[in-house]
Parts: sequence; structure tokens; C-alpha cells
Amino acid sequence: MHRPNQTSGHLLGVGLDNTDGHKRITQAERFAIVGGSSQTHELMAETVIKTFETLDRLGKSLETVEQQELAEIIHKNTPNQ
Repeated sequence: MHRPNQTSGHLLGVGLDNTDGHKRITQAERFAIVGGSSQTHELMAETVIKTFETLDRLGKSLETVEQQELAEIIHKNTPNQ
């Protein structure tokens, strides 16, 4: 069976506050997070994981969710600092 090429959405998080010299990279099927301090990297990872859990619960994907709705979901899933 031939399947057409499917593009799948991918989130990329980039932390710019790294001052300790460590290179942090977290990769998964639907996202990648690079850089940042330990705290920032952890917060970004938690946010993205919760965002995909919400999308899955809503039956949506990066390809089907509206940009504004995705921004709201990300905002709601960002832990308080």
C-alpha cells in the first residue's frame, strides 16, 4: 500500500538564558527543545508535554488546531514561575 508523504507538525522550543555552559537538548516525536538554563529547559519541556496532552484530549493536532487556539493552549499549560 502506498501512502502519500504526510507532513507532521513539530514544535521547537529555544531557551536563550543559558549561562552555565551546558548544552541541553530534549527531543521527542512531536517536539524538540534546545538550550536554556536548567530551569527554563524544564519549564519548556513541561509546557510542551502538557500542550500535546491537551491537544490529544481535544482530538486535535498541530496540523488541525488554529494558531490562536494553540497559543492559548500553550499559555494555559505554562507553569507558573
